[in-house]
Amino acid sequence: MKDDRGIFYYPFPGNKRVRMYVQKNGNDICFRLWNTDDSELWEKHGWVPYDAICQASEMYKKKGVFDPKGAYDIKIAEVLIKEESKTP
Repeated sequence: MKDDRGIFYYPFPGNKRVRMYVQKNGNDICFRLWNTDDSELWEKHGWVPYDAICQASEMYKKKGVFDPKGAYDIKIAEVLIKEESKTP
């Protein structure tokens, strides 16, 4: 899907109030979260490269808590970016 912020998917399919935006920045795929209920989130947090998400994932695994890779889905991002590049 796409809106004025860019291409996005719903990282939590049951919650359409949260969107994950994706973009390609050089060779990196970057993510940025937007939440209808937290208007400051978009401004506070910029684009995050997937490598940083992988590093965070390793830290969270050691603690046994939420794995960010569930919300920051590289496979979905790759498909969306590929499809967007085909759009004239």
